[in-house]
Amino acid sequence: MSQTNHIGKAPSRVDGPLKVAGAAHYSGEFNVPNLAYGYVVSSPITKGKILKVHADEVRALPGVLEVFSHENVPYLAWFDKSYKDQIAPGGSPFRPLHAPDITFNQQPVALVVADTFELARYAAALLRIDYEQQEHETNLETKRTEGYAPGGGKIGFQPPPPPRGKPDQALKDATHSIEAEYAHGAQHHNPMELFTTTVEWRGDGKITAYDKTQGVYNVKNYLMGVFGLGKDDVRVVNQFMGGGFGAGLRPQYSVFMAVLATLELKRSVRVTLTRQQMFSIGHRPNTLQLVKLGTNPDGTLAALQHHALHETSQFEDYTENIVNWSGMLYKCENVKLGYQLAKLDIYSPQDMRAPGAASGNVGLEVAMDEMAYAAGLDPLEFRMRNYADRDQNVDKPFSSKKLRECYQQAAAKFGWETRTQEPRSMRANGKLVGMGMGGGVWDATQVKSAAKALISADGHLTVRSATGENGTGTYTIMTQIAAETLGLPLEAVTFELGDTDQPEAPIQGGSWTAASVGTAVKNACNALGEKILKLAQKPADSPLKDAKYDDVEFVNGQLRLRLDHDQAVVLRDVLQASGETQLEADSSAMPNMVKQNGYSLHSHNVAFAEVEVDEDLGSIKVTRVVSAVAAGRILNQKTARSQVLGSVVWGLGMALMEETVMDHKFGRYVNHNFAEYHIPVNADIPHIDVIFVHEDDDIVNPLGVKGIGEVGMLGVTAAIANAVFHATGKRVRDLPILLDKLL
Repeated sequence: MSQTNHIGKAPSRVDGPLKVAGAAHYSGEFNVPNLAYGYVVSSPITKGKILKVHADEVRALPGVLEVFSHENVPYLAWFDKSYKDQIAPGGSPFRPLHAPDITFNQQPVALVVADTFELARYAAALLRIDYEQQEHETNLETKRTEGYAPGGGKIGFQPPPPPRGKPDQALKDATHSIEAEYAHGAQHHNPMELFTTTVEWRGDGKITAYDKTQGVYNVKNYLMGVFGLGKDDVRVVNQFMGGGFGAGLRPQYSVFMAVLATLELKRSVRVTLTRQQMFSIGHRPNTLQLVKLGTNPDGTLAALQHHALHETSQFEDYTENIVNWSGMLYKCENVKLGYQLAKLDIYSPQDMRAPGAASGNVGLEVAMDEMAYAAGLDPLEFRMRNYADRDQNVDKPFSSKKLRECYQQAAAKFGWETRTQEPRSMRANGKLVGMGMGGGVWDATQVKSAAKALISADGHLTVRSATGENGTGTYTIMTQIAAETLGLPLEAVTFELGDTDQPEAPIQGGSWTAASVGTAVKNACNALGEKILKLAQKPADSPLKDAKYDDVEFVNGQLRLRLDHDQAVVLRDVLQASGETQLEADSSAMPNMVKQNGYSLHSHNVAFAEVEVDEDLGSIKVTRVVSAVAAGRILNQKTARSQVLGSVVWGLGMALMEETVMDHKFGRYVNHNFAEYHIPVNADIPHIDVIFVHEDDDIVNPLGVKGIGEVGMLGVTAAIANAVFHATGKRVRDLPILLDKLL
């Protein structure tokens, strides 16, 4: 029996002890010598121009080292391409301290650097800046007729496919039809850890940047482009991240400021954004959606139309895949999808957990609930009648899809059969009770990654790849993959990440880390295994003398024949007998496009939610949620469940709480803090059941895994919104559903 079969089990996080002991170092916790502190000054106006920065008054303060602004920043890269990062959208990327022009509120306009943080903050408060203010516009409602179709330029963005069938005529001829608009305001990521960069000056123009980021190589390439640094001049490190959710996918201006100051002062510098400044670095965009559905007499979809408009900045065309999902989640022969942007005087939005899908899913899944009622059908039955076995957007079968099984298992666990169809027909504890559901779909993607594996003579394996760990469990699942591949206990494996001195890995986003980096780790360990087999075959009496690599397996610290387990050697004995102090192997992994091209690669899910609504106060309490996810092979039951639990919490927050409120008179967010930007707390979270529906899929990647960190959020928000309608009979289409909208 194998004692080193780790994949699919539920070991605890290998990095857990470091975190609870306070030994996990975050970007603001690296103590480097002779450290100075920078404090960012933000613009109080939304649009205009800086006339004068009165920096000399502040420079005169003892302990203040410098005040950086557009007036004294040295010559940096000129062309836009030097400032573009790996996932930059189309347009011209924001250049901090580049020019006097103000294009959004809270734009960084100066950096005050001093010997202590307290002095830098005090000096920043004294800095006087003269502005010329201009008229601004931050209200998406004023741009309804000014939307435009964006070009390409952003990784992962796919323009909506062309219409199929005759969607307008089919909608006109439909037996039943609905048309509704759905909206949500801006939402911000709000991770617990503030964006911080500690830059260590190593002399001779060389630096190490300890930066809060979801992609160390993305930041390194950005810094090389902007500051003209060579690849040996800059190292970027991020070993732990206190939450990212997409906010760390692009280099933020904190790293630019810290590196600028370090290079100019030739001294280590740390820059930390304030909580208020965390609202100036990207967000889920304010989005308006129009959905039209029509059905045939048998309850199948006759027509589906989905159009979305969302905000972007004046300088970039930020794009999301909002409406595309609607063309693949349900079977429909007549579909029209539309997507437009509108420019406002704001900072560019940024990918936020399940970008695009989280917004579009709400519009589609609430509309499906409305359509089910219009057609006189149970919402679950309506979805089952419109189940899609093929992705009609690209006319390909799914590599695997067990959404039907998700429906069945989650409905049984939830007790959907006890639900009565009529709104306001269920009560408990003196309150109205509602039940709702929603489904979802997300990409199952693999991208190029690399890894290095090293094993020492004592049998300890170290694997390295410059991926990230923002709380998802990367350290743990990569340790599991490596340990199982070479037949070692988890304690005999160390996985290292988050350093540009390691093999390159992609940004940690898109739910592709497990598939991408995991495959590279497995490949590197197999490459190392081949070297170990060659060493094991050197003795003349080796039981593995004529074996090929496919004939052997690593199990329980041994290398043995697959078909004859008695023919085995102890891994540590082989290493020590070789005289080698260490063996190492590099490998990379890319998607098998030949194998994948004929299929649509996606994960799927469904969520069922129950709410209780106080009829007098309009207050809403989510009492339970059941989430079922079909995401291929589950590497770690514990960390995977944790990902889905977090996703459900996010879905609840989007449904009932999260909203960044803009005062359009000033063009400024007014609740840019943790006190007034409401997110769920423990008391808000109900009992959550998580179900994983296993899928065997060797097409998506060799490990058969699909991402779960984002698909788990889908369906939840719509399920809660639909449950509120079932409880109250009132359909709220503008998120979040606050109690005043029910009164």
